[in-house]
Amino acid sequence: MPDNVTTHQAEDDQRNQNILIYVDGQLKARDQATVSVYDSGFMLGDGVWEGLRLYDGTWAFLDEHIDRLFEAAKAIDLDIGMDREGVISALIETQKANGMTTDVHARLMITRGVKVLPFQHPSLSRFGPTFVIIMEHSRPKLPRPIRLATVPHLRGLPMTQDPKLNSHSKLNCILACIAAEKAGADEALMLDINGFVNTTNACNFFIVRKGAVWTSTGDYCMNGITRQKVIDLCRANDIPVFERNFSLVDTYGADEAFLTGTFGAQTPVSEIDGRQIGSGDMGPMTQRLRDLYKGLIAAQIAR
Repeated sequence: MPDNVTTHQAEDDQRNQNILIYVDGQLKARDQATVSVYDSGFMLGDGVWEGLRLYDGTWAFLDEHIDRLFEAAKAIDLDIGMDREGVISALIETQKANGMTTDVHARLMITRGVKVLPFQHPSLSRFGPTFVIIMEHSRPKLPRPIRLATVPHLRGLPMTQDPKLNSHSKLNCILACIAAEKAGADEALMLDINGFVNTTNACNFFIVRKGAVWTSTGDYCMNGITRQKVIDLCRANDIPVFERNFSLVDTYGADEAFLTGTFGAQTPVSEIDGRQIGSGDMGPMTQRLRDLYKGLIAAQIAR
């Protein structure tokens, strides 16, 4: 059984060695695409990002992703420096320059820019923002379902760092992932401040019990676009779905568990804290939702 599995595991693709990366309006070779050590994102994690996937020439749910990017920038008082059309134009320019058509993942990253001194105050970011687009050929390759371990790191209160914010500051999630790996799992299952099951360090989390799909209330997690699409698909197809508080006891007794995210769509979970979930393989509800999601993507491509 392969080790070191992650929810973002992809096939090796040598084309990615020659990609062009968008950096502040210029397309640069991978080994030349750099930012200053004084950049706010490098120095302090002061920035926001968004991940998108390209299917058969169509960026899935583009409007919703761009909405979320601009909402996050507004939340941290960051002027992106261009409008929605400008951001989409930069995305398409990067896609065309790389000759990409499908099975592509893009990461848009915007920071407050370059500082004049290496300190925290945002007024010291005088040159910017910095806008980077990394676009790679990326076909998910998961050799087995994901194993999770519950960790002590929590999804916290919005007055500390709102977990709904797609920020560059991901250290809490990284520490959670490290703790899970130390426990022999692939990634971390994180609880909220009340001890209810919330999300993983990288994806949103769902369980299936007696034909019903459960996920967290959404109060302490990134309210992911794929997460919402799964909820919507359940409602449109008469599948009972609940956004609710639930405990590890409920989770251990689940018939299925799966993760959602832009990269992996729906990723099956085989084990949590050493307990096998269901058969240990992808369950029938997870497969059904994966098929429905593929149909949703196909319908968008056909427009």
